[in-house]
Amino acid sequence: MFKLIELIGRSITVFAEELGRILILFVTTARQMVALPLEVRGIFKQMLEIGVRSTPVVLITAIFTGMVFALQTYTGFKRFGAETLVGSVVALSMTRELGPVLTGLIVAGRAGAAIAAELGTMRVTEQIDALETLATNPIKYLIVPRFIAGIFMMPALAIIADIIGIIGGYIVTVGLFEASSTVYWKRTWDYLEVSDIYNGLIKSGFFGASIALISSYKGFYTSGGAEGVGKATTGAVVLSSMTILISDYFLSALLFK
Repeated sequence: MFKLIELIGRSITVFAEELGRILILFVTTARQMVALPLEVRGIFKQMLEIGVRSTPVVLITAIFTGMVFALQTYTGFKRFGAETLVGSVVALSMTRELGPVLTGLIVAGRAGAAIAAELGTMRVTEQIDALETLATNPIKYLIVPRFIAGIFMMPALAIIADIIGIIGGYIVTVGLFEASSTVYWKRTWDYLEVSDIYNGLIKSGFFGASIALISSYKGFYTSGGAEGVGKATTGAVVLSSMTILISDYFLSALLFK
């Protein structure tokens, strides 16, 4: 019994300690963001790494998500004679949930792992210590560009995912089930509101900031050599994915009332 209580207490302590470090890193990063000059070259480099190079996998995921969602929705709606609403459901689902969330999970798995591995390697090879020795703020030089790139590139990727997902739904609905093309687009625009789009983009921006911050944290505080880098990379992906899925509920409840 006492061992169980000790285990629970130790888990709570570790969680609180890690959460505190992440919050401290967030506050420090936010302060460095407003301290000029910014690492503009580093920001664009990270926008390339996080955003542009994640585009192919986002495209593939989005189009097949839209296609399978339209396939299942059309099959279900046909039983109730509501096939004309497939376009509306696909558009609302992509812009509100599937676009931001799936894009976030993809970026967490690809770019988040890369960030943690890169910073973790720099930590265990003492490159971060060398930056401090040269009077260079490692947070401003390494973490701020990734944080800013995550905030701006995630909504851009989400927009691409939304558009491609809706097109994927169109391909299945019109091409496979031979539904009316005009009805599909008309129903899509009739029920899709601007707030659905920009609230989804707000969620994407939050997800991008979370991925960049958590992955940078895991890499920045890596210890234990090559094994520690592997653990940091795995931890970054798992914690980022959990944060996306948990925060998605609360953001949805707050934004979509």
